[in-house]
Amino acid sequence: MANKIPAIVLGGTGYVSGELIRLILGHPDFALAGILSDSSPGEVAGKSFPHLAGVLGDVRFKSQADIAALIAKEPTSAVFCAAPHGAAAALIDNLLKAGEAAGTKPRFVDISADFRYATQEAYQAVYKHPHGAPERLKQFTCAVPEHLKTAPTMHVAHPGCFSTSILLASVPLLASGWIEPTLFVSGVTGSTGSGRKPVEGTHHPTRHSDLYSYGALGHRHTPEITALAKAATGVDADYSFVPHSGPFARGIHATVQARLKSPRDAAAVTAKLREFYAGAPFVRVLDNAPRVKDVVASNYAHLSAAANGRTVAVMSVVDNLNKGAAGGAVQWMNRLFDLPETSGLTAPAAGWT
Repeated sequence: MANKIPAIVLGGTGYVSGELIRLILGHPDFALAGILSDSSPGEVAGKSFPHLAGVLGDVRFKSQADIAALIAKEPTSAVFCAAPHGAAAALIDNLLKAGEAAGTKPRFVDISADFRYATQEAYQAVYKHPHGAPERLKQFTCAVPEHLKTAPTMHVAHPGCFSTSILLASVPLLASGWIEPTLFVSGVTGSTGSGRKPVEGTHHPTRHSDLYSYGALGHRHTPEITALAKAATGVDADYSFVPHSGPFARGIHATVQARLKSPRDAAAVTAKLREFYAGAPFVRVLDNAPRVKDVVASNYAHLSAAANGRTVAVMSVVDNLNKGAAGGAVQWMNRLFDLPETSGLTAPAAGWT
């Protein structure tokens, strides 16, 4: 760990935790210092992540007390929280207190939903329970990395995977002033987006060779998308969102449609997207329709556009576990530590997954 920043993963055995661990193990500036699993402290982490076992070796899960002691010992640390929403806030609060008591300065990137809203009232309206640490909300900023160059706070909340894909597609349209602020979104997500514990909607025999909607026009990410779009553009937009469960494990495909104020062709919209993301290393604007397989296990987002008279559509694909969660969190943590934004995120991804 000499000359490397200690990195800590909260959230134990989940899919996002596994992706965080994979990225940290290959990062030039972070060194894996601890993985929290209150349910399995002392257990060899490779048992939960067999694909990482050869690299993890004898690394074992730690308890919350172990992690608090680690945060109190290290002058600074990079803490990634992939704990479930509703539990993450109190956990982060306790660990921040450990750092404050010891005079250390951990930096947190939260991937749960607990710090995505600016007020506890907004959070409670969506999640129907009190916030676990409302006094900490002002210490976090939530944004897609491409839509906020510098975080004004010590800590960051990364938006949800659906939110990331939809905002990448829609924010340039809203910022340009080219569209009416009423957007219609259809999104398809892979089964890993529902977490590791099998449930009816993610059970393979149910999902295989099938496609179905869920939470139509009432998905919990919609208020989050609306709030983050306004923060990025200043526009009060109305999103009508219909999510779908797809028959694949990783990835999201989102299609955003809107009404143009004046007729534009696809070339003009594509040029606008390229102009908007000219300095964004992980966003690629294509001439052809993007494919989920081309971004799986990477931190890249692929976009393309179509236009017909006054109707515009932008298609967006991301990997839900990477760009939509772990990779986006590493991208943010790189910024928090003034590292190159791409550090640890450009390794070639597997094809034909």
